[in-house]
Amino acid sequence: MNHSRTGRPQFEARRGFTLVELLVVIAILAILLSILLPGLAAARASGRETRCLAALRQLGTALHLYAVDFAGAAMPAAYTDAAAVSAAGGPVYWWGVVTESAVRPEQGPLWRYLSADLRAGGALECPDQPPGSFDDMQALPGIITSTYGYNGYYLSPAQTPGWSMHIGRRPWQRLDTVIRPPSTFAFADSLLDLGGRTRNVALLDPPTLFSNGRWSANGSPTTAFRHRGRAMAAAVDGHAAGHRPTPGSVVAPQFGIGSVGRTNDPHYVPDWRAW
Repeated sequence: MNHSRTGRPQFEARRGFTLVELLVVIAILAILLSILLPGLAAARASGRETRCLAALRQLGTALHLYAVDFAGAAMPAAYTDAAAVSAAGGPVYWWGVVTESAVRPEQGPLWRYLSADLRAGGALECPDQPPGSFDDMQALPGIITSTYGYNGYYLSPAQTPGWSMHIGRRPWQRLDTVIRPPSTFAFADSLLDLGGRTRNVALLDPPTLFSNGRWSANGSPTTAFRHRGRAMAAAVDGHAAGHRPTPGSVVAPQFGIGSVGRTNDPHYVPDWRAW
């Protein structure tokens, strides 16, 4: 604002942005967003990984608390025999009981040590694998179980559905009999490939399976590498960490499903060579 010779104020017209200047500003903002957005996405992914590791540590702690109460024994993957089904009203899995009309986590062996239900965002769900990110649900239609798999194949062979008929003679592990607890998985990210469709699965199936006295490749291992190419896992000793697959150990690359390695040791069945 200036003053004329008469003392009256005079206002100068303000010049607005030209079209070229506006385009330059928009281009600068676009460049800044292109720089910042990947960093923000990486920070969000890192946050989900941290939450996943925290949930797996809780599961590892629950496993140790269960062992304290049961003479050191590892938690069973499931009880599906007639007596157990009759007493509980349905099959008993580590994450809960499946009745004719509902899944009841409060009746499963885990509940006493980790009161985690099956709601979205709960401790049994990996934040990178929420409902809607896989096609089929395990258990009842529309009811999730867990997107973490338990290594019952090694820890409780006689009580692991689907495999117990082949490996039921193997010893039920005590935590103090586990070979190399820091590297042997207890729980890990899991998902099942059903020939182009996916399903959440609460069992951590190894890369090779035992049947009729011999080992053969498992066409459907269940370790899920959903955290930027890594699978989070809780070892028997209680610590949790991320693991990348070795070359050739991912069998469903479109879903990132496979195994950490192509053999069962050291993470899945550390003593498999002695079977």
